[in-house]
Amino acid sequence: MPCITVRVRDEWLTVPCKDLTCTVHWLGLEALRRYTKNKPDNGDPVHEVCFTMRKCQGKGVLDPDDTLEEVLEDNDFVELNYLESQHLFRICRYLYLDGNTLTTGDVVNLGKGMYKIKLTKEAENNVKKSWEVVENVVKESKVVYGITTGFGKFAQTVIPREKIVELQENVVRSSAAGVGKPLNPERSRMLLALRINVLAKGYSGISPDTLHQIIEAYNASCLSFIPEKGTVGASGDLAPLSHLALGLMGEGMMWSPKCGWADAKHILQAHGLKPLSLKAKEGLALINGTQLITSLGSEAVERAEAIARQADIIAALTLEVLKGSAKAFDKDIHRLRSHPGQEEVAFRFRSLLDSDLYPSEIAESHRNCNKVQDAYTLRCCPQVHGIVNETIAFVKNIINKEINSATDNPMVFSERGVTLSGGNFHGEYPAKALDYLAIGVHELASISERRIERLCNPSLSELPAFLVSEGGLNCGFMVAHCTAAALVSENKVLCHPSSVDSLSTSAATEDHVSMGGWAARKALKVVEHVEQVLSIELLAACQALEFLRPLKTTEPLERVYDLVRSMVRPLTKDRFMTPDIEAVHRLLLEEKVWDVANPYMEKYRKQHLPQ
Repeated sequence: MPCITVRVRDEWLTVPCKDLTCTVHWLGLEALRRYTKNKPDNGDPVHEVCFTMRKCQGKGVLDPDDTLEEVLEDNDFVELNYLESQHLFRICRYLYLDGNTLTTGDVVNLGKGMYKIKLTKEAENNVKKSWEVVENVVKESKVVYGITTGFGKFAQTVIPREKIVELQENVVRSSAAGVGKPLNPERSRMLLALRINVLAKGYSGISPDTLHQIIEAYNASCLSFIPEKGTVGASGDLAPLSHLALGLMGEGMMWSPKCGWADAKHILQAHGLKPLSLKAKEGLALINGTQLITSLGSEAVERAEAIARQADIIAALTLEVLKGSAKAFDKDIHRLRSHPGQEEVAFRFRSLLDSDLYPSEIAESHRNCNKVQDAYTLRCCPQVHGIVNETIAFVKNIINKEINSATDNPMVFSERGVTLSGGNFHGEYPAKALDYLAIGVHELASISERRIERLCNPSLSELPAFLVSEGGLNCGFMVAHCTAAALVSENKVLCHPSSVDSLSTSAATEDHVSMGGWAARKALKVVEHVEQVLSIELLAACQALEFLRPLKTTEPLERVYDLVRSMVRPLTKDRFMTPDIEAVHRLLLEEKVWDVANPYMEKYRKQHLPQ
């Protein structure tokens, strides 16, 4: 039966087509039906969704009235693009923010729009008390930085009371000087949610009314146009946070699912919201902090954690199809070095490879071979992958502290009735941590690319060259391996730490900066490349398994193979491979590989606990 693979959002769905006289529109509706069936809590009625269809190869738009036999072939790949106003996701749950308990996982989920935001009662009270201190400063005409004075080099300039509002608006407008592509909606949501979390701590001096207006904008997904470049990561992420605030003021551009991109004032109006009218201290309260670094850093560390643990599964499958030995993962070897990351990775390999609990026919087929030991890329996975896991844990701890830190200047201490100037806006902590993350997680791609080489090279693998039949006529994984090599090479440049650089700004008032914004952006890019390289390795390992049939591997690795084959068919002859790589990349992003294998690993753990 002919089948068409349809991409809906980031899912790939195989749709069987009994009748090729059905239309392209029918194919789209059927794909949406299957998509919403898998996500029953998030679907609009299928007939209410407006969409277009494009071929993945060439990106040609398909006429909805054309029949499938006229425009598509068996095993074609198609993507469905639906109007954002007819979105398939609804938000119904609330996350209560107090400025103290947010995690990197929460930040990512807020970015995905999985929650609306409310403040805890304690946070409401803290914000109110902090605002009362600011009101007293203005009322008593005290000279306080950022409230009744200028900023940076102009800190000594006292501002008349009647121009305090203009001062706050001016600092937002003048600082909205970023350049580059805008953050996507998910990352804009993360940035906005993190700023709300910091304001909820009650040290920023923002009024409760203004904070509630910001929360309403978040809950309606009214997201400002925020260029990704422009922050030096000291005196906070001034440029991106100013663009965030500018949209909330009804200036510049905004995006929402309901309206798409338009003037900010029209977006707010369409959602029944009013632009912010800033009061004393509020402009500075909105733009002073490390939230761009930490929002992107939260995504980077969560994705790094997900790909690191799945890398162990992928490497185990590669070792299996290359007929490697499991002896190097003996627990006594790793006990002598006692690094927890190394010991955990070795355990995962033991739980996935041949054992009494999960026997492997492939392992049995070469049990008495003369090979003494494997190459480092197979044998040393616990030592290499292990430190990556510990690096991620170290960075995650720093980012979790940073997202719950007050990073304004000045700080408003309501219990003391004072405002104090300091330097908590300096982004050196997250900048250094994210540079470290990029260096650490890159090693997963570096070692993975070498394993791909072993899979593709017949002199190393005893498998067909480039994992394809009729080599010469077919090239197989030849260029897929080149792609992996290219990504690893890019990562080597991206791993150069940005936080070792500093350029003096603001007339030498801000004479040391962190460059944390670039550290965060390139850490994310490194993680993405790692995911893509491991996607290619997983595809290659599953393809290698085809040439070892009818032998079977262990039950957990067979389930991983089945998962991949539910999305990507075996490579019997050359074809367009980008959709295959993207489909497996999506499996890794959604942690499907981990979800499939982890129950087997936990079962093994329980059976091998010390008496």
